Amino acid sequence: MENMSFEGPEFLKEKYDLHNAEEVEAAAERTEARTGEAVPQDPASRIQNYLNRFTEITEREDPDTRERGMDALKKVLHDNFVITKEEISESVFLLEQRIAREQGYGNIEITDEFREKKAEQIINNQTRSLDAWIEYLSSPDAQYPDWAKYWAFRSMVGMGKLQKEVDDEGKETARFQKRTKDTVVSFPPLNPRALALTIGVLKEKLGEEAKPKQEQELIANQSIKLSDEEFQKLLSTENFSKIYAQFLIEMPEYSTEKLQEIRGTWVTYKKGSDAHELVKSMEGYPLEWCTADYDTAQNQLRGGDFHVYYSLNESGEAVVPRLAIRMQNDHIAEDPRGIAPNQNLDPYIVPVLEEKLKEFGPQGYAYKEKSADMKRLTEIENRVKQEKELTKDDLTFLYEIDKPIKGFGYQKDPRINELRQGRNAEEDMLVIFECTREQIAHAPSQINENTKAYVGQLEPGIFQKLPENLEHCYTSFPYNKIRRENVEIGGKSAEQLISEMEAAGINISGYAKSMLKNREFVPGKNPEEATLIRLTVADLGFKSSATTDQLYERAQILGLELCPADTGPNYHSKYRNQRLNRWIYMGMKPIAGSDGNPSVFQLGRYGDGDGLWLYGYWAQPDSSEWFPSNECVFRLRKSES
Repeated sequence: MENMSFEGPEFLKEKYDLHNAEEVEAAAERTEARTGEAVPQDPASRIQNYLNRFTEITEREDPDTRERGMDALKKVLHDNFVITKEEISESVFLLEQRIAREQGYGNIEITDEFREKKAEQIINNQTRSLDAWIEYLSSPDAQYPDWAKYWAFRSMVGMGKLQKEVDDEGKETARFQKRTKDTVVSFPPLNPRALALTIGVLKEKLGEEAKPKQEQELIANQSIKLSDEEFQKLLSTENFSKIYAQFLIEMPEYSTEKLQEIRGTWVTYKKGSDAHELVKSMEGYPLEWCTADYDTAQNQLRGGDFHVYYSLNESGEAVVPRLAIRMQNDHIAEDPRGIAPNQNLDPYIVPVLEEKLKEFGPQGYAYKEKSADMKRLTEIENRVKQEKELTKDDLTFLYEIDKPIKGFGYQKDPRINELRQGRNAEEDMLVIFECTREQIAHAPSQINENTKAYVGQLEPGIFQKLPENLEHCYTSFPYNKIRRENVEIGGKSAEQLISEMEAAGINISGYAKSMLKNREFVPGKNPEEATLIRLTVADLGFKSSATTDQLYERAQILGLELCPADTGPNYHSKYRNQRLNRWIYMGMKPIAGSDGNPSVFQLGRYGDGDGLWLYGYWAQPDSSEWFPSNECVFRLRKSES
């Protein structure tokens, strides 16, 4: 638990009467039951005890338990705040009908299918936008006090559509509408810089109010549009929605012309130095970097150096922030940040980053792939603007057929979807797969000896019907590719497998090692080649979470079977280049770990230099949850013929 400043909990007490909330009382009871010690009765302590539960989840060191905790937390928040189908008003569908008519599409019938698709779109949009806040506020970048995160999140889930207005004097203002149960718009856009400023000014205000009245001073005006009087009036509301909206509209975009100027200089702010100079250098620029807040910048400088690249302005001064690299001691702490949406790099600055990364040795080279991807994406974007045809290689890259496009932001580069949305995926598949329209099957009945690709739902026995040499199989193109891989299994003892993995640099958790040493772990006596199918829980047909029994039953219906116990270690040894920070779960008969819980092997690869890992994942038959995005491996059942 962080050192507790009582101004924050006191603020929540006054603003929300939070200390009397049922959830705070329940948290105190859970703490007392777990520790045997009573939580102090003062409001600040009880509120902080409640907030500590969220910190306990987000700061778990074990990635397995953290992922489970975060998935469970997201599910609760989705249930509480994301709109349901029943809450979507009929007026939403009527509006769609009116717009279609006004655009010349005639009278569109509002069918059940239409309602279903529109509702699914609304729910998915809200879920994604809510997750953006959850993921950022639980990331190492969001170095804010617990109470400030609570204030921001509780306010944000009550904010609806952003409305911008211009008054008679040409002054732009903005406000968020109040979110209600039937609000269909996504949650507010997450802008780390606006968030940092919003929390920063309130922290300063509460800090001043904690002083004796005669020592209190006005907070410095952080707005570039409001007068001092207007800023103080805004801050006095202590209203997150209003303050955040103001900082959000003060983010003018960099012009394309100025971005093309990449001459400049790198400045290194040394570890342990004062953050004022760093923060001052960013004032007035539309950055999404949370380093714009002094406290955050100071905390980051305690951990390591901070490198910023400044390009030249119109006067030839190197003062325009374009790139940031944060260090943690001697290592790059996170992906370099740019000034494009989601902190991606702008299209012109990649060569500057490539040159800088050479100074960091091996870890710098790890980022070169991202730089190459961003350069390639820019080339494709320019070809599209020039109305030039894209080649097979271009399309294979754009649709991420062989590998995901890697950028430097928190989320995917928005240009990927923008470029895809302007294309006909059905036509592009013919180029990528080098086939005719008739050679792409969309249902099992269309499969024949000439089939080169299958794009459709998985039906019972589907894998026995597909040609053995079929290279392209998707439940939905291009996102849901089903992968077929061959691995040699059997003929090795647990001790041999452990030795091989350790020699290959694969880390084995203590829990996974206890599974390998369990007598239930029985490898095949003789070597054999196993054909494996890798797919997600969603590919198997589950739109929400599934239990282990449900998952295994569905896999069997589709023509798959459980993997032998030694498949996971052998698979990890062969396929070592799996996606960074993603997990693969083995569909196998569960084996008890050191705590007695039935578990399956979980394969992971970290991007922070910690490498490959073999873990265990709890897999109780009727209680463990498998989420739609979980990627699983099953064995292909041989055809009886």
